[in-house]
Amino acid sequence: METVIKQISETFPVAVITGPRQVGKTMLLTKLAEADRKVVSLDNPTIRLFAKSEPELFLQRYAPPVPRLFI
Repeated sequence: METVIKQISETFPVAVITGPRQVGKTMLLTKLAEADRKVVSLDNPTIRLFAKSEPELFLQRYAPPVPRLFI
C-alpha cells in the first residue's frame, strides 16, 4: 500500500483512504506524511463539525501544505 499511496500522491493533490475502523489507515498515512504536513483526524467530532459547518475557516486553519484528512 505504501508504494501505491506514494505514486498517487505524486500525481494527485488529494486522495481518500477508506476502510474499516482500527486497521491502520491513520498510522500508515502519518508514517508516510512529509515533515511539513499536518495530520488532521476527522474522527474528532469537534474537528469534523468545524470542517462541515465552516469549510472555508477549516481550510484557513489547516493551511497548505494541505493536511491529510481521515474519516
